[in-house]
Amino acid sequence: MTDIIMPRKIERCPAHPGRLLAEIIPATGKTKTDIAKMLGISRQYLYDIIGGRKAVSPRIAAHLGKMFGDGAAVWLRMQAAYDA
Repeated sequence: MTDIIMPRKIERCPAHPGRLLAEIIPATGKTKTDIAKMLGISRQYLYDIIGGRKAVSPRIAAHLGKMFGDGAAVWLRMQAAYDA
């Protein structure tokens, strides 16, 4: 009888929402400065989110959800998964 080898499940840590944001911004055709102004935050704060050094707050999640049409809950769930 042969043993069945099951593939191992590779567990990955959830990505910081800033990582997704960094991928989305170029598709908007806007600069990071423009995006920061639209979010009501400083450019440095945006860079900190993109770099994973700052969290996406509920207020910023609401602005991102409105900006990209996907709702605040998506961004908040991504942040919560990353934090967990």
